[in-house]
Amino acid sequence: MTKFATFAAALGLTATSALAGGYVAPVVEVEPDVVDEQPASSNAGLIVPALLLLGVVAAVASDNNDDDDDDTTTDGDN
Repeated sequence: MTKFATFAAALGLTATSALAGGYVAPVVEVEPDVVDEQPASSNAGLIVPALLLLGVVAAVASDNNDDDDDDTTTDGDN
């Protein structure tokens, strides 16, 4: 009986220490992928010349020629 009690006590002590806390699943931490993205920007290389061209066209279109010295009549005898 003494051998049985010793065996039971040893088995009980080892069993509780082996199962203390239960099973914990391993946690795998995944680091997010870092993507280098260029910020969206307007292409000033095309906008500035387009605005300058628009200004030149507007200046030419608004050119008001009030000179009466020019003989621009079309009487057919040029």
